[in-house]
Amino acid sequence: MSSTHEILNQAPPREGVDEYAANVPLVEAVARWGRRGPDAASPDLHAIGALVGSRGFQHDAERANTQPPVLRTHDRWGHRVDEVEYDDAYHRIMAAAVGAGAHTSAWADPGPGANVDRAAAFFLFAQVEPGHSCPVSMTHAAVPVLELAASGLRDDWMPRLLSREYEPELSGAGLGTRPEGAPRPPEAKRSAIVGMAMTEKQGGSDVRANTTRAEPTGADGTWGREFRLTGHKWFCSAPMSDAFLVLAQAPGGLSCFFVPRVLPDGSRNVFRIQRLKDKLGNRSNASSEIEFDDTPAWLVGEEGRGVATIVQMVTRTRLDCVIGTAAGMRQSVAEAAWHVRHRSAFGALLVDQPAMAAVVADLALESEAATLTAMRLARAYDDGTAPAGDGGSEQAFRRLATAVSKYWVCKRGPGHAYEALECLGGNGYTEEFPLARRYREQPLLAIWEGSGNVIALDVLRVLAREPEAFDAFFDVVGAAGGEHAGFDLALAEAQSVVREVSADAGAGASRARELTERLALVLQAALLIEHSPGAVADAFVRTRLEGGGGMLYGTLPPGTDTAAILARA
Repeated sequence: MSSTHEILNQAPPREGVDEYAANVPLVEAVARWGRRGPDAASPDLHAIGALVGSRGFQHDAERANTQPPVLRTHDRWGHRVDEVEYDDAYHRIMAAAVGAGAHTSAWADPGPGANVDRAAAFFLFAQVEPGHSCPVSMTHAAVPVLELAASGLRDDWMPRLLSREYEPELSGAGLGTRPEGAPRPPEAKRSAIVGMAMTEKQGGSDVRANTTRAEPTGADGTWGREFRLTGHKWFCSAPMSDAFLVLAQAPGGLSCFFVPRVLPDGSRNVFRIQRLKDKLGNRSNASSEIEFDDTPAWLVGEEGRGVATIVQMVTRTRLDCVIGTAAGMRQSVAEAAWHVRHRSAFGALLVDQPAMAAVVADLALESEAATLTAMRLARAYDDGTAPAGDGGSEQAFRRLATAVSKYWVCKRGPGHAYEALECLGGNGYTEEFPLARRYREQPLLAIWEGSGNVIALDVLRVLAREPEAFDAFFDVVGAAGGEHAGFDLALAEAQSVVREVSADAGAGASRARELTERLALVLQAALLIEHSPGAVADAFVRTRLEGGGGMLYGTLPPGTDTAAILARA
């Protein structure tokens, strides 16, 4: 055999890793803000970390993306079924995530730190396979909206959302020898995944331009007021979910509706999947166009207040966009750090070469800042249980901080993924390594639930309508004052911009992105100053606030303790 095929100087597979234990910033954040506190172990999270770091889970993640969902509109007898078929690997991943409570555990067992523990579980699963996170996130976020539904609808569906079982079949799907499309009693299904459908082709983010119509039937049963929907939705992700929250124009204005895939009598609802979207990434998650045609639906919340009703769901899915991006950053850093610790060039390991060490350390800074931001935000969603020392309203803080973080963290994701990919050289650009998939994935989270301008303008709306949110935000951020002159200056400048924009509403839109970016950076810097080692906080402030770094990753200023930063990666 020719010696040219001897394998030399290649990093071994990154398998058999407890991804939770390996992520020092995440472990510290859970100890600080999670349910168990600083002195208790997190066996559930260690179990998830070992699972997602296993060879089998990584193989399932790859297969779920290389064997993407397939639309099947009719069964072999010609019945319209509108089903999406997934590879078994996808179902194994979903079953694991739901079984671990990555969807609704914070609602099933609320209390101080519940949202942090749930966020950490969601983070770990999303780190290795992000596509399935969409239905997991939507189910989590649907719970507070369903609380506004009629008692019969809520009582029938809430236990299914909180269940840790995963049943991929629709309750109206055929079982065993039953003909496909034959009714199955809906109560036979003990669990459910819930999604949402808002976007229409003529409106995009402008949901008030939606044209889907909702006509009242006059029926008012245990599920509340029944309507019939007619219209088209341009984007509907995870269309095999059991039910959807949908915006449509009712006689009283834009309203929120609950649309089950299977009706109470066991028959399929009219939910026509027109096609699956051919996306840049997010291949394991089916996104579709759907058609409603006299489709039964039930009103949730008040008629005419659809945006106010569904915004509770959107706020939480925005939070999950931040968590998902931070998870992607962690995957990128972990893969890059693993590679440079095992690969040699020019007579030394890559990690021992200053130029490469600076790049990975800089990537690790970004990852740690995103992780702390995501976990601190999750803590703010534990209503009525503010962290010790919080000087403001947690609800007001999260109202602003969620939008600010969604804008900044998600926008930083794509560039971060690219730089990490380049650390692997040609291997990073191949589909056999996970960072090519991650590079395609990261832009999506900046688009989902409001792209950049939508989020930045939302920050302006908060300034105009809820100024108390800015007070709460600066109470939290200001706790880090006095530790670093560069931070203190950046904080004062951010507060000055807030005052300037408040005084000149006409110029607000043109400065919305500047304002949002400044707020995001002082939030991240404050969290790092308070909770991370000095080397990490100092490097972040010098590069992100003082301008001591360059335009790209790896241009750290002299004196940066790269070894200390890398030790946490």
